[in-house]
Amino acid sequence: MAKKEIAVIILNWNGKALLEKFLPSVLKYSENAAIYVADNASTDDSVSFLKTNYPSVKIIKNKENGGYAKGYNDALKQVDEEVFCLLNSDIEVTKDWLQPISALFGSEPKTAIIQPKILDYKNKAYFEYAGAGGGFIDKFGYPYCRGRIFDTIEKDLGQYNDTIPIFWASGACFFIRKSVFEKLNGFDESFFAHMEEIDLCWRAHNVGYTTKYVGTSSVYHVGGATLDTNNPKKTYLNFRNSLFTLTKNAPKNIFFLIFVRLVLDGLASFKFLIEFKFAHILAVLKAHANFYWRLPQFLKKRQLLQLQISTFKPCNYYQINSIVWLYFGKNQKKL
Repeated sequence: MAKKEIAVIILNWNGKALLEKFLPSVLKYSENAAIYVADNASTDDSVSFLKTNYPSVKIIKNKENGGYAKGYNDALKQVDEEVFCLLNSDIEVTKDWLQPISALFGSEPKTAIIQPKILDYKNKAYFEYAGAGGGFIDKFGYPYCRGRIFDTIEKDLGQYNDTIPIFWASGACFFIRKSVFEKLNGFDESFFAHMEEIDLCWRAHNVGYTTKYVGTSSVYHVGGATLDTNNPKKTYLNFRNSLFTLTKNAPKNIFFLIFVRLVLDGLASFKFLIEFKFAHILAVLKAHANFYWRLPQFLKKRQLLQLQISTFKPCNYYQINSIVWLYFGKNQKKL
């Protein structure tokens, strides 16, 4: 049998119920792809369920639950297809979802990473928080998406049915060339989970690759199946890992950017205070404490990246100075 071009790899940790619900759509609409489940040392009966009910699915067993970053780094060493699709276990795919993405990879050698349109499984007329119509970042490292800025979610009216360059692709459904993933040494395992895809996309930009959004391919994402948006641990990881990403990759003025982030994250904590989300205030404080403790480590990573990448230079990583000011100061809810 000829080797397939795309490998769809679903990372699983104690997710039998999600596999039972969503794997059938992946198998039905991904005829020309190899399907893998990378199991992150589950303690439920996910693996035996797969072996019994889906013998065609290739199973990769990781030795530990290393989160998203290490989980995929370990698993992808065992995948040979030319393009990886890292797919969350809580995603329903649609008919012909792979065709436009495969075509774009075939026609654009410098396009290394692609994201489809990501809609809300629970409310299918609307975009989903994690990725929506393509990811961008502001000057201070805050991510946002077309179709989703902070808690404002747009209805899908076909306004993002285009194909455009973006700054980052969502880890919920993340296509990347195997050669590029290996060249960039995969995800930074310090992140554990959240924002590692933004870090990887930024590093790809720094060596001349392009990340694109393909709005003619759609998937439906439940979101929050591993960590709900109201979980303080998610707040902790998002704030901390955003600072990690900024420190590693921002081209200049890094200490100024960190200072501004300290102020803006303080304002975010005040917002949590008036919402009585005290656990989230503690999560932000813990995020900053861990970041400052590990700052020397990430400054060293930054230095190594600059030495390794001969083309490292100031890149136009942001289109908006401050998404916080645009949204809260100017009350602009859409791009």
